[in-house]
Amino acid sequence: MRFKQFFRFVPNTITSFNVLSGCLSVIFAFEGNLFLAGIFIIIASVFDFFDGMSARVLHAYSDMGKELDSLADMLSFGFAPAVIAHLLVKNQLAPNTALVDMSALNFVLVFSPFIIAVFSALRLAKFNIDTRQSESFIGLNTPSNAMIWASIPFIIKYSENQFVLGTLENVWFLIGLAITLSLLLVAELPMFSLKFKNLKFADNKPRFILISLSIVLLITLKLTAIPLIIITYIVLSLVNNFLTKK
Repeated sequence: MRFKQFFRFVPNTITSFNVLSGCLSVIFAFEGNLFLAGIFIIIASVFDFFDGMSARVLHAYSDMGKELDSLADMLSFGFAPAVIAHLLVKNQLAPNTALVDMSALNFVLVFSPFIIAVFSALRLAKFNIDTRQSESFIGLNTPSNAMIWASIPFIIKYSENQFVLGTLENVWFLIGLAITLSLLLVAELPMFSLKFKNLKFADNKPRFILISLSIVLLITLKLTAIPLIIITYIVLSLVNNFLTKK
């Protein structure tokens, strides 16, 4: 009995580390270290993966765990990436200007990336009450969105491709990306999850294909491959939906 009681707390403990990682991401972002801010979002995603896995393996599901997981995701995959996007825009528009001294247009542009946090909250609230999303997702999941924003500081730091750097340092591209990804969060777009019921290829084709392509991309492009992996995930979901309906 004591072991069973102990196991009940394992998933929530892991989720709590997700919360801590999200807090550290925000702190480092406001300290000006967007690279470390991105690292802690990635660390949070690892905790997010293992809290769900541990709950399934240990049969330690609870209503509290579900709510705690959503709150953790809102911080780590909603607010933290919004802060990174906000600072990426601010660093291009007015890096040394106080908020109160900005023009009206710049003020709006600098804070527009917080649409990510707003739509992440809507997506998580929708997920909690949507019974269709027990085995798959409807709309882009918040960790996938957050990983794109977490990867941008890596790309800016390590990429030598001037076109890529110019694109990622373009304010209008960043704002357009924030709007597009935010809309995908709440879109009625079925997307497969990475939950494996078994290891049969026939039952998990899109998952195995995504993992294989992701490994290749990570080996060749390292962390700068993350946006391409998320795009691949979206495309595979669209193809999988088409083939399933057909």
